[in-house]
Amino acid sequence: MKKDYSGTINKNTAKPSYFRNCLVAFIVGGTIGVFGQGLSDLYIYLFNMARNDANSLMLVTIILLTALATGFGVFDSFGQFSGAGAFVPITGFANSMTSAALEGRSEGVTLGIGASMFKLAGSVIVFGVVSAYILGAIRFLFFQS
Repeated sequence: MKKDYSGTINKNTAKPSYFRNCLVAFIVGGTIGVFGQGLSDLYIYLFNMARNDANSLMLVTIILLTALATGFGVFDSFGQFSGAGAFVPITGFANSMTSAALEGRSEGVTLGIGASMFKLAGSVIVFGVVSAYILGAIRFLFFQS
């Protein structure tokens, strides 16, 4: 019975188009990267900013645009179309925090929005900090100049 069920599921499951998914993700992710570079260059030339300051402002702008797109429900359909390409680390992180905050807003600011925002993003922050600490300790111990 179990084999029959598994066979039926395997026959009727839609097979993903890996080539198409990879191509769309590559194009969309690359377009987001080009957009970010364009923003950075715009900030440098338009506001006469230093490269590091322009890059920081570009990241904040992309985070803001992603949060607004998530809040208005646009990023969901965009993410469905583009797959992994839409979840370039900064946009994926902004989307996960904003969508979790929107889900928790009915429970209030502190226990709803504040607590829900870090359900998904908390693990990213924790593992990022821990891995940075480990790599920093390795660099300090073995590559000290």
